[in-house]
Amino acid sequence: MFDLAIIGNHICTPEGIRAGVVLIKDGIIADVVTSLSGKVSKTEIDIGEKLLIPGIIDPHVHLNEPGRTHWEGFDTGTRSAAAGGITTLVDMPLNCSPVTTTVSAFDKKLTSAQGQLHVDCGFWGGIIPGNRADIENLIQKGVLGFKAFLTHSGIDEFPNVTESDLRAVVPVIARHNLPLLVHCELSSNIQGQSTNNDRSYQQYLSSRPKAWENDAIALMIKLCEQYRCHVHIVHLSSAESIEPIKQAREKGLPITVETAPHYLHFNAEDIPDGQPVFKCAPPIREKANNQQLWQALQEGVIDFVATDHSPAPPGIKEMGSGNLMKAWGGIASLQLALPVLWTGARKRNIPLTNIVRWLCEKPAILPGLQETKGKIAKGFDADLVVWDPNRSFTVTAEQLFHKHKMTPYLNEELFGVVEQTWLNGELIFEQGQFPALNKGKLIIN
Repeated sequence: MFDLAIIGNHICTPEGIRAGVVLIKDGIIADVVTSLSGKVSKTEIDIGEKLLIPGIIDPHVHLNEPGRTHWEGFDTGTRSAAAGGITTLVDMPLNCSPVTTTVSAFDKKLTSAQGQLHVDCGFWGGIIPGNRADIENLIQKGVLGFKAFLTHSGIDEFPNVTESDLRAVVPVIARHNLPLLVHCELSSNIQGQSTNNDRSYQQYLSSRPKAWENDAIALMIKLCEQYRCHVHIVHLSSAESIEPIKQAREKGLPITVETAPHYLHFNAEDIPDGQPVFKCAPPIREKANNQQLWQALQEGVIDFVATDHSPAPPGIKEMGSGNLMKAWGGIASLQLALPVLWTGARKRNIPLTNIVRWLCEKPAILPGLQETKGKIAKGFDADLVVWDPNRSFTVTAEQLFHKHKMTPYLNEELFGVVEQTWLNGELIFEQGQFPALNKGKLIIN
């Protein structure tokens, strides 16, 4: 007798979307069959014409706890994840305090997460100058890989690394076959014209040109080739780096790439001045650039999409002054990953199966979870999302479970309403409510 059977006409399996029944036992998908013969499950749910997809995986989230829980926190962050159909996320090592660059800091993070996880959660360790001796210990403790910045992170406790710093740690990471995630901007004197207007979006855009990103990615391609370390480029925004990345991959280099929803959904030409909710780093670029990102995503040069959810309180975000040069750079979007991406995809006649590849299957590979998460298939975790791709909604602050409701997506009309989220075979979100809380597990390597 199975615990649960989910019956539907549109189940997204690795073989395609088809009618069938997902059979669940002890939190695992026991089988996917075409039909039921008799009573085989304690509970049966028929979702009819709604779509069933795997739980979304977001490997780029800043939950900011411990130390900056007033920015977000495990409780509010993982609630919003569940409401958005995200069943697994990986927390970044900065914006919390202490930053996750030592075992003692990692222990504090694990302790603070207890009893607050509403989805499964893993953790990246951090690379900063001088912490090479901590790398092996963090690996033994269970981090899923490491994150480094090539420019100032915005957090003084998490300074950027240099090429020499990376050369000291990359061989260690490569030996353990873990990924190195890199924020690719190399600061230089190459900047656009200043308008002396700190509320100007064009001034902010000019202050972080594509050249910064291109130079940093060129450096990481070089190190990837030399050390054969898995390098992962986070939040790609410069389309000028697509061709070098493509060439590197054609040479067989272990390099992967993500972009973020905001680089696909928004265009610099449309961003008003004095609106720091749009500020992120690298910046949202021009429409022509962003169309090239869409193309690279469809061609597989960009592997997947991750939110880079990075919230902050209104004061730090300079919501009162509108000062873009001073405001915290980060976009809150954790709950909206699926509808934002689907809204853009449906405009381009991109099939639903691509959404599953970009939000579920491919992101599972980066933290090494591809054998248990990201697919509706026998033996995988019963992490599932029931949603209506044809239903639209307008984003309001009242709908959001993020700690701070500031997001550039407010008042946007999006397609794709998440109706249910299942974690390990248990219903954790339904129609705006949370039937079960604190069901998330720590994912330790």
